[in-house]
This record gives sequence, C-alpha cells and structure tokens, in this order.
Amino acid sequence: MARRTAAAARDTRARIVHRALRIASTDGLEGVTIGRLADSLEMSKSGVLNHFRTKELLQLAVLEAASEDFRRAVWDPAREEKPGLKRLLAIEDKWIELISGDAWPNGCFWTAAATELDGRPGPVRDALAEALDRFDQAMTRQVGHAVEAGELPQGTDPEQVVFELRGVVMAANQQLQLNGDRKAPRRAHAAVRRILGLGAA
Repeated sequence: MARRTAAAARDTRARIVHRALRIASTDGLEGVTIGRLADSLEMSKSGVLNHFRTKELLQLAVLEAASEDFRRAVWDPAREEKPGLKRLLAIEDKWIELISGDAWPNGCFWTAAATELDGRPGPVRDALAEALDRFDQAMTRQVGHAVEAGELPQGTDPEQVVFELRGVVMAANQQLQLNGDRKAPRRAHAAVRRILGLGAA
C-alpha cells in the first residue's frame, strides 16, 4: 500500500510540474501560481501545496523540468555526433528546431525566462543563471574540441563563439515570436554555419 501511495504521489507531482511548465511556456514563471495550478488540475490548493510548499519551490521544479526537456530534445541527439564541430552543429540545429516547434508554445523557454528574471534577484534567478552557465561551459568545451581537431582555427576564442551562437538562437526566437517570421529558423541555421566556418546552409 505504501508503495502505491508513493508512486501516486510521484505521478501527481509530475503532473503538476508538467502543467506548470506549459503555463510557464506561455505566461512566464510568474504566471505559475498555486491557485492557478489547482484550478487547472481540478485540485485543491492544499493538494498542490502538499508537493510544493511555496511558489518558489514550484518555479525551481519547473526549471528542472525545462532542463530535462532540453536535454531530451537537444543534448541527447547531439551526443550521437563526434565531439567538436559536428556536435556543436547538432546542438544548435536541434535547439533551433525546438524553438520553432510546439514543445515550448512561447518559443525558447530559456530566452523568455532570462528576460523575465534578469532583474529579479533570488534563488530562481540564480538557478536559471547556473543552468545557462552549465550550458555555456559545455558548448565551450565543444569549441575547444573543434580547435584541437583542427576543425576551427588555432587562436579561436571559444567564449566568443558560444556568445555568438547563443545570440543567433535568441535573435531567431525574437523574430519568430514578435514578428512571426517563418524564415527565421533558416536564417539561424545559415548564421550558425557561418560562425562555425561552414558557409551558409
């Protein structure tokens, strides 16, 4: 009985986080509230609070769920590619596909969350900054592999390359969300290849 109860609690928690992520993807993390989730899931507020004592803990769980989504959609497929240029290209292509699809209704979750939280100190902002920093570090390592393999020129500044690659995705996301520009993904793919010395797609 205890096992079934624990499994049911995990399932309920996962259902809450999944719905919260969908809300955050359209209305931002501040749109995720205990009351709104309770109404959306036809639960009591106390039922939601049993799993997340505060809104802050709920938002932190949403960030973890977004990281897991990103891992499955971007990192896992890219790991099949050789470290270096091929993996960098796969990561960027999959990220552009992700922001162009339906998984995150309001475009790139990270771009939207960073814009929402960059001026709001606190644990949620810190967790977001740490997640993005881990991503940048992983990308920087891939640029380093590409330089070591002779795929990028000696003297290439990995941090500059990563900065530019992130900027491409942010620009594509803005064009898609603000202007409905369906050419933005194609332009982003071309920009990524230019930055990586591969010419336009």
